[in-house]
Amino acid sequence: MNQGSAGRLLQLIRSGRATTRGELRRVTSLSRSTVGARLDQLFAAGWVREAAAPAGASTGGRPALRLEFDTSHAVVLAADLDTRHARVAVTDLGGTVLAERTADLVVEDGPGVVLPLLARLGAAVLGDAERPAHAVCGVGLAVPGPVDDGRLVQPPIMPGWDGHPVAELLGARLAEEAGTPADLPVLVENDANLMAYAEQRHGHPDCSAFLLVKVATGIGAGLVVDGGMYRGVDGGAGDIGHIRLADASDALCRCGSYGCLAAVASGRALAEQLTALGVTAGTAAEVRALLADGRPEAVRLARDAGRRVGEVLATVVSLINPGVLMIAGDLAGPPFLTGVRELLYQRAMPRTTVHLQMVTSRLGERAGLLGAATMVVDLLYGAERADARLAAAAETAARPGARAAG
Repeated sequence: MNQGSAGRLLQLIRSGRATTRGELRRVTSLSRSTVGARLDQLFAAGWVREAAAPAGASTGGRPALRLEFDTSHAVVLAADLDTRHARVAVTDLGGTVLAERTADLVVEDGPGVVLPLLARLGAAVLGDAERPAHAVCGVGLAVPGPVDDGRLVQPPIMPGWDGHPVAELLGARLAEEAGTPADLPVLVENDANLMAYAEQRHGHPDCSAFLLVKVATGIGAGLVVDGGMYRGVDGGAGDIGHIRLADASDALCRCGSYGCLAAVASGRALAEQLTALGVTAGTAAEVRALLADGRPEAVRLARDAGRRVGEVLATVVSLINPGVLMIAGDLAGPPFLTGVRELLYQRAMPRTTVHLQMVTSRLGERAGLLGAATMVVDLLYGAERADARLAAAAETAARPGARAAG
């Protein structure tokens, strides 16, 4: 990467490391004229603007103008796909939600049914936000399954999705439904990873090892290390719902194996256990409603499920040594957390938990959406990709109808 490129300067501005021309010169050792030329590229693209410095920031003399990433010059389409519903939003480049819609669906109906629905929701929410299709710079999609190189890999609760070209097909359907560019970047990532990415960025930016566990229909974990999502070699990191429990060998999991953690402690598993007790619960969301109502059967089972998850997390925490452990999803309430704490602190060495914060979600149901939007912005406006986009825009600037990079 060219350390003195426009993309590098954009990275410094976005991170807050350098927000004036003078600071950019000091950090990069570039000349005044070179910094000016690079900023002219960013101004022309509409990515950076100058604004008056905050009150009290001046130290005498002529106040410096503050350089800001212009989060309003483009928008992101973000979608969070769950097993029984989808949430789609338009956000600005700073993660502010401009419009949002939800719709019921059945993920088991497969991509041929679900992706057209997502595209229709995307078109509708763009209309709600009063943003034109050409303002969309990219699409981010959170999915409840392992993802490798943009494709789902043997997702246990998403039959029919394995290896499907989700990004390509969603992009094509959005072009039909909303009129977005055919080459619009579409990024697909595991939902727990994106939830962790957003929660760490928004609430725990100084935590270098952040672990989020989502307990909903299934169980999955997302890990953010030094500000980046940790995926493993092929996207399989964090799939803790399929760790086998020695004393649950008769519990059949959706993945086809016996004894998985998800088979006894997920929202789906609790729904089945409650139904067997004569308490109607068909989904993890219905279990959450029963917990909110204080149903004793649901409270007891949620605490037991928390103990099961805590037993597994004792090993995970000992291996990773995170600073924050966040519990999210339908079961993330007091009974479940009590169970997690009981086993985690009993089984893990005090050395690995002495600095551990156990918390619940701050972003709630929007965590996956905001993580998807953040992923898109971080890719498209990262230094290398930004430089490539600026170069491509420069090559086409003289063509009729050409527009600035956005």
